[in-house]
Amino acid sequence: MDIKLLSKQYKEELLYNVIPFWLTHSQDREYGGYYTCLKRNGDVFDTDKFIWLQGREVWLFSMLYNKVEERQEWLDCAVQGGEFLKKYGHDGHYNWYFSLDRTGQALVEPYNIFSYTFATMAFGQLSLATSSQEYADIAKNTFDVILSKVANPKGIWNKIHIGTRDLKGFSLPMILCNLALEIEHLLNKDVLSKTIECCIHEVMDVFYRPELGGIIVENVLKDGSLSDSFEGRQITPGHAIEAMWFIMDLGVRLNRPDLIEKAKNITLTMLDYGWDKQNGGIFYFMDRQGFPPQQLEWDQKLWWVHIESLISTLKGYQLTGDPKCLEWFERVHNYTWNHFKDPEYPEWYGYLNRQGEVLLPLKGGKWKGCFHVPRGLYQCWKILENINIKQ
Repeated sequence: MDIKLLSKQYKEELLYNVIPFWLTHSQDREYGGYYTCLKRNGDVFDTDKFIWLQGREVWLFSMLYNKVEERQEWLDCAVQGGEFLKKYGHDGHYNWYFSLDRTGQALVEPYNIFSYTFATMAFGQLSLATSSQEYADIAKNTFDVILSKVANPKGIWNKIHIGTRDLKGFSLPMILCNLALEIEHLLNKDVLSKTIECCIHEVMDVFYRPELGGIIVENVLKDGSLSDSFEGRQITPGHAIEAMWFIMDLGVRLNRPDLIEKAKNITLTMLDYGWDKQNGGIFYFMDRQGFPPQQLEWDQKLWWVHIESLISTLKGYQLTGDPKCLEWFERVHNYTWNHFKDPEYPEWYGYLNRQGEVLLPLKGGKWKGCFHVPRGLYQCWKILENINIKQ
């Protein structure tokens, strides 16, 4: 593999195809915020606005402005989305709705903790781009709300009957691993240290299960034990693999090569576990006992799963030099670029069937927005650039 050419490939795809697509098609220049429901060619097919995707796009353009180049169009895009979120996205107490209509009227109550996490990421990065104390305060106040909701993220919207099968999920401690570093500049050292320590413990000691062959489970009982139920048997390979590059970043931050090595090994284990040996690609959901998963979309191949795997394998190679990481990167790279990249229009497909055929031709929707593809392209570009410099 030619590392220099790969770095150029990821950089050009980001800057010349994917970012111009979102700049051109997603901004609502009348009401503010972003459209995310975009057809293959970028035409809007639905105008509802989903808070977590609004926050992700604010974060993405702020991050590019902060880390790549101070382009005014990127900052303008981020600020207008941030202002829309600030005005309409929450109830006045930093409880962030799930979705709004085009004009900013609330449609779905603030039941989803990821509306909160991505609002925090958005305003944390936007505060760096603008030096705005107001944006910094929004990020910090929202983070405080998140910490207060860790034990019951859905709050009054939790439909589970308490006391029978009380489960806790992997996704919140996983995202907090990344979020803590994202807003490190806003947190005091004690809060940061405690959050990081707690998240590493949850991810690497509770949800990681050496007795199951070194895989990560999606849900456990409150006491950390396994549950023999649909939820308790669920494995989500993409979640586990994405979390491992968050853990690697924490390993770098804490100067803990042992943590990096363990995260790299889990990445390789989860890739082997989740890879479709018949058709290629990584399964969306699996059952750890091999039973039929409850999700009917279990065998679909999703964009974010593969892109996050590209990051984790590259980062694993960069930090440990393990050639198995590079072998897996090449396999996932080939599958991803051959199946998810649209050869005719910019941006990538999100949903393939098990055979790798395009299932939905959309470029954005309720769940796919301006985030995983551009973030992954950016991460891979920079890691490859760093590897090339050191070679």
